[in-house]
Amino acid sequence: MKILIMGLPGSGKTWLGKRLSKHLIIPYWDADNVRGVYNDWDFTLKGRERQALRMRRIAELDVVSISGFVCPLSTYRNYFAPDKIIWMDTIKEGRYEDTNKLFETPDEYDLRITKWIKEGQLFKCLDGFNLGTEDIASFSNELMRRLAKLL
Repeated sequence: MKILIMGLPGSGKTWLGKRLSKHLIIPYWDADNVRGVYNDWDFTLKGRERQALRMRRIAELDVVSISGFVCPLSTYRNYFAPDKIIWMDTIKEGRYEDTNKLFETPDEYDLRITKWIKEGQLFKCLDGFNLGTEDIASFSNELMRRLAKLL
């Protein structure tokens, strides 16, 4: 089960991913950290494609994982093949003009977050919920339901 948190740089992907990972005790893969490990800061179309495929391979190492990266084109989202998509739509422009121009708003997503979430709100909505309480499909559906209550 691959959960993708996507959105423009600065939209809160890492903030949300790290907190979900910590609370739910499942891995979080941040695209910037992965690029750092590979020392591959290539943001050409080919480089972005390579990163989407790399992120997929890494995310599939675990039964359930969360990955956070811009994933600006639907093609890259298809390469990653997420089971669930959380779209961080909290900003209209990121800090990189080339990414802003390239970014395609997703047609399909499971949850669209349009406002900042406070940490206390997040943890309150997740209280008593963890991967051990549900089968994987039910877990991901319940996670989306709980997060949607925050909006």
